[in-house]
Amino acid sequence: MEMETKFCRESRVLRSSRVFPNDFNNHNTLFGGRLLSDMDQVASITAAKHSRRECVTVSVDGVEFLHPIRPQESVCFESFVIWTKRSSLEIFIKVHAEDLRTGQSKIAAISYFTFVALDENKKPTPVPKVIPETAEEKYLHERAKYRAALRSEKIEVNKEIISYLKEHGTSPKVIMDYSEGEC
Repeated sequence: MEMETKFCRESRVLRSSRVFPNDFNNHNTLFGGRLLSDMDQVASITAAKHSRRECVTVSVDGVEFLHPIRPQESVCFESFVIWTKRSSLEIFIKVHAEDLRTGQSKIAAISYFTFVALDENKKPTPVPKVIPETAEEKYLHERAKYRAALRSEKIEVNKEIISYLKEHGTSPKVIMDYSEGEC
């Protein structure tokens, strides 16, 4: 049986929003945590559009806050699947900030979110392969294996850290078993 394929564009999500006073920190810039929450929401829609399954976030890689987002700016999130493995999807997210007075736009942040698609029993399930079309999609797709290798290394390092923390009784007393994905 041949695996289904989809184009990157089929998972693309664009969402624009305004930022309000309660979204800002004491530097009068958007809270990074608020931005991450919005990025995760957009990425979750992208993952579901590609897989047509319930998906869960398993990692957030390399969030780069490139420019602060100020009160006079709107925020536009753009996300799409750029790589898949058996049950996982890597999603690229680009955040644009637009000055609503001047119309000037800049890339304010980028990140890669990894999701896993789940079946009806909440177990990982296969997802369609992804086909890049644009130069940007091809560029990101070509580098995905490198990022996947880095994620694998990070997982191994984190397993060692969790093992150390368990062995040495470090607080909190209960540390979830990272190897089973319960953290």
